[in-house]
Amino acid sequence: MSDPMLDIRNLHKSFGALKATDNVSLDLHPGEIHALIGPNGAGKSTLIQQIAGSLTSDSGSVHLSGRDITGLSNVARARAGLGRTFQISSLAMEYTVLQNALLGALGRDGGVMRFIKPVMGRGDLKDHAMQALEQVGLADLAAKRTADLSHGQRRQLEVAVALTLEPSVFLMDEPMAGLGASGSKRMTGFLDGLRAKAPILLVEHDMDAVFALADRISVLVYGQIIATGTADEIKSDPIVREAYLGEEAAV
Repeated sequence: MSDPMLDIRNLHKSFGALKATDNVSLDLHPGEIHALIGPNGAGKSTLIQQIAGSLTSDSGSVHLSGRDITGLSNVARARAGLGRTFQISSLAMEYTVLQNALLGALGRDGGVMRFIKPVMGRGDLKDHAMQALEQVGLADLAAKRTADLSHGQRRQLEVAVALTLEPSVFLMDEPMAGLGASGSKRMTGFLDGLRAKAPILLVEHDMDAVFALADRISVLVYGQIIATGTADEIKSDPIVREAYLGEEAAV
């Protein structure tokens, strides 16, 4: 097997007596979708923040493409190739689709967003942003105000913003949240194709999507990984069924 693109080793994070993550290790390989599932309060959001660098771990390490990025800030990790989408949208709703993509392109360029108009004049950044929009199918909506997009289109735009950073790995926090059945189906197909661009660590509650997409699944309960395996292995694991899946696995 190829070396992992993302390698998380023995991460710990406590808040007082609460162990939010407890010796968590997992990895992500090229072309793979590795899903992280678990009940509410299991520590998934804490773990994603630790990986992204927005929350400092008590101990453990994060390696990206063989490089130890544990000491880097979240911004530096993004520039190193860690592309993140959020559970709650972080888009600028009053900006256009293109302007939001330009924000990501500017971050890749190392700039600071002060005024959007001067940046719109940067042909190199605009071309890079448009390429990302083309990849997610939003190029025709470049001039549309982000607030006027559908929920699913905003999710796609978040991916486009991440793509402008040319990530080597995606962290995706509940991309199906708020989507209906048809929207989830479209997003599932989109993510399935995206794995060829960069592997995805996927946090998701939509188990139909998880079972359809994931090459491997890790189950986090009370801050600990209790199982890792294929969809079939996770579905049939009695410990996982008791702790989280319940009757959802009986399919």
